[in-house]
Amino acid sequence: MVITIDLANCEVRKTLVDQGSSVDVLYWRTFRKMGLEESEIIPLDKQIVGFSEERVDTKGYIDLHTKFGEPGWGQRTISVRYIVVDVNMSYNALLGRPSLNKLGAIVYTPHLAMKFPSDRGTVATVYADQKTVRECYVASLKLKPTETTAKRNVAQRMVAMTDLDPRINDDVRMKPSNDVTKWQLAGEGQNTRLGRGMTESEVKRVTKLLADNRDLFAWMVEDMPGVDPRVMSHRLSVCKEARPVAQKKRRMSEEKRNAAALEVQKLLEAGFIKEIHYTTWLENVVLVKKSNGQWRMCVDYTSLNKACPKDAYPLPSINHLVHEAAGNKVLSFLDACSGYNQIPMYDRDVGKTTFITEASNYCYQVMPFGLKNAGATYQRLMDRVFRDQVGRNVEVYVDDMVVKSATFDQHLTDLEEVFGRLRKFNMRLNPAKCVFGVEGGKFLGFMLTHRGIEANPDKCLAILDTQSPTTLKEVQSLVGKLTSLSRFLP
Repeated sequence: MVITIDLANCEVRKTLVDQGSSVDVLYWRTFRKMGLEESEIIPLDKQIVGFSEERVDTKGYIDLHTKFGEPGWGQRTISVRYIVVDVNMSYNALLGRPSLNKLGAIVYTPHLAMKFPSDRGTVATVYADQKTVRECYVASLKLKPTETTAKRNVAQRMVAMTDLDPRINDDVRMKPSNDVTKWQLAGEGQNTRLGRGMTESEVKRVTKLLADNRDLFAWMVEDMPGVDPRVMSHRLSVCKEARPVAQKKRRMSEEKRNAAALEVQKLLEAGFIKEIHYTTWLENVVLVKKSNGQWRMCVDYTSLNKACPKDAYPLPSINHLVHEAAGNKVLSFLDACSGYNQIPMYDRDVGKTTFITEASNYCYQVMPFGLKNAGATYQRLMDRVFRDQVGRNVEVYVDDMVVKSATFDQHLTDLEEVFGRLRKFNMRLNPAKCVFGVEGGKFLGFMLTHRGIEANPDKCLAILDTQSPTTLKEVQSLVGKLTSLSRFLP
């Protein structure tokens, strides 16, 4: 129903009659065209919420005399309180239940008519303009949200996603990723993170435990003693029939050469690499720009990886780990400091990891990223380190670790046991990426809380932003996505 009304002696066309709205709305664009003073608006610090959970800020409200009907057909004038909002709409105003109830109107959509008692006591009728209805609908399809509105809607959908879980009905939902605070573990700037949900006494007990084990946290690569080679080392097991490949030196820009030189210097100072003169295998370095604008140096081990058989060491099932970790009251998420680099290379395979730079040739003394089977070697080490704890109070997937406990007292005991195992195998943690004593957090891409597995807002947002398919290929793509998501849908 789209009608024309007389609003404060101004003819306002394209007025939407919405029986589902709990407020009457006057759009800011219309308010400006009517020539009303902004000082007449009474401030209102509230938001109005749409049926799809979008929230819109209000500028305030204003009471205006509104006249319905036409002379000769019957008219009626009432005072309507309009909420003034600044959004892009194809309508000029919106009449909701408050005004319709006050008017005593009955809307009959099949005939596009609205009847109400006039000031004379007769029944007055207002008819909708079907042509105007079509114009408003077509115009609404062409509207594009402003940048501010679009950003606000994204943020609001992120918040709204926390209300998707039907298992509970509490209004206050936990935000695990933001529910932490920094705590100074050692010197200035040497911090780790603690959960805000702990009481003051619990914080004291956790911080004392962390302070007693501060030697297990590495602030620099020099703080990492490395795993004993007798415990674990990475072997390449190159096929006997494979011939060594020496890649030709690739040219790089000045910016990339400088970035590679700086990275090589850091690796030398850390003792991760050493210079080598006689080489068999030789690979080039590849510079990849990170999201922060800095360069990451990688080594192109394509030729070497092809010559190595696959290590079929079984990795844990992510689904099983997530279900086992979810539902615990207290969680701590741990991260190893340069985890791969804590495992040494097997002495006879060190020369095979050689890479070429502008200055010289170097080889890795520790397990580098990019080597085939590096993940399997790391998982084999973690299974050995936490052999008696995996499944009981610890879940590990390569370099992702979570300590789980049913009670806080038990959690302190579990953490102490974990620290003991790390000390025994000379492993070190990255304090900046560790979180202790939280009620929930992200593990392997899933949101874990004491209530179970909950929706990950980041991933749900990607689904919400998916456009409707318009071609056969897009429909097929959608079917494939739904198939992969089917196990999450009841």
